[in-house]
Amino acid sequence: MATGHTDPQRRERILAATLDLIADEGLAHVSHRKIAARAGVPLGSMTYHFSGMDELLREAFRRFADHIVAVFDAHLSAPADRDAAREAVADLVHALSEGSQRDLVLTQELYILAARRPAYRELTHEWMGRSRVHLEKHFDPDTARQLDALIEGLTLHRALDNDPHDRALTLEAVTRITTGRA
Repeated sequence: MATGHTDPQRRERILAATLDLIADEGLAHVSHRKIAARAGVPLGSMTYHFSGMDELLREAFRRFADHIVAVFDAHLSAPADRDAAREAVADLVHALSEGSQRDLVLTQELYILAARRPAYRELTHEWMGRSRVHLEKHFDPDTARQLDALIEGLTLHRALDNDPHDRALTLEAVTRITTGRA
C-alpha cells in the first residue's frame, strides 16, 4: 500500500476513520490528530485532503447518509404491491433497530449536529428526501413523509428500549399510517 500523496485510498481511510471515531468516542472527542492516527496517515494529510474539520465532517456524514439510503433501497426496491411495501417498511425498522450500534450512534450524532448547525441540517434534509424517494415508490408523498418519521422514531425506540416491541406492532403502526386503520 502506498503511503505518499499518491495513495489513492488515503482520503477514504480518513473518512472511514472519522466515522469510526465519532461512533466510538462521540463528536465532541473528534480531532484532526485522532482521525489521522486512526486512519494511519500523517497529520498533514488532513489539511491536504480537507480544508478543515467542517468539510471533513460534512463529507463523512454524507457518506454515512449514502449507506443508510442504500439500506432503504435494499428493503424497498423489491415490493410489488402496497401490502408487500408495508411488510418491507416493518422489516426495515427491525433491520435498522437490530443492526449496527455504530449506525444508531452516527445517526444521533448527525441529528444533534444538524440541530445546532444549518449546514448539517441541509445534509439531513437531503438524506430525508432521498429516503422518501424510496417510500414514494409505494406511497403518496405525504404518507412517505409520515412513514419516514415513523421509521426514525420506531427504530430509535426499539434500539434503546429494554423490552422492544415486536414486528406485529411495527406493522400495525405502518398499516395505520398507510391506510388510516389498524
